[in-house]
Amino acid sequence: MPLFLQKLIPKLYGLYFNILVWFAPKKTAYKAFTVFATVRKGRVLPNQKQYLDNAKLEIVTTGDHKIQVYNWPGNNETVLLVHGWESNTWRWHKLIEKLQKENYNIIAFDAPAHGYSTGKILHAPLYAEFVQVMLQKYKPTVAIGHSMGGMTILYNEYQNPNLVLEKMVTIGSPSEFHEILTHYKNLLGLNSKVVNALKKFVHKKFNFTTDEFSSAKFVENNTKKGLLFHDRFDKIAPYHASVDVHKHWKGSEFISTEGFGHSMHQDEVNNKIISFLAE
Repeated sequence: MPLFLQKLIPKLYGLYFNILVWFAPKKTAYKAFTVFATVRKGRVLPNQKQYLDNAKLEIVTTGDHKIQVYNWPGNNETVLLVHGWESNTWRWHKLIEKLQKENYNIIAFDAPAHGYSTGKILHAPLYAEFVQVMLQKYKPTVAIGHSMGGMTILYNEYQNPNLVLEKMVTIGSPSEFHEILTHYKNLLGLNSKVVNALKKFVHKKFNFTTDEFSSAKFVENNTKKGLLFHDRFDKIAPYHASVDVHKHWKGSEFISTEGFGHSMHQDEVNNKIISFLAE
């Protein structure tokens, strides 16, 4: 898609919502949230197919969703991998290689609307439902999440403390939902009336305000050992997000990088994760 269309389409959505909100604020909020949560990328690409197909374990059905689960078996502890927004399990292939060398039992899954899993939308509370299913079913002692996946495992641990889980790793993860909403507002050019309607919708649907959804708040009583990675020049998730989470998480270690970007596939990151798991 041409660049000018990539910039124009969000603004057209914004214009539509800014007009509609004066006549149907609840309908506007629902539509705006649906656009916000709709996944547009992240399905399995041709170069990813063979690698993922060889590791398929089973499909877990929960509600209306069919979730693809993968396993790279090992005799060591079980590690759960939770990918980020518009990604899939392939994003872990470099870390999986190192985990396999250490004989870890690796469980990963495609989020709803990602990879081979069904669905069209994703948001953190929905993602957390499936993280909890994986924790209960496979009983990993370690959970590792990238970007939205990291935020989700922290939220789920806050909602559902898991006794089996001992360590948690987040990589380039956002923290504050109100910051994500502000980015969405600016991207679409939403007026304050639409934003306020969206905030009311979120509160009614999830029983929390946009200010209350905060990884920094979720970890205040988290007793797990934590390892946080974030690059100073991350253009997707703000660096201060992990800084704030680390300040509130007593059992966490924070690794700051420069020039590693948002994905952070580098050996330095993966080797540090392996060392952390061995502690």
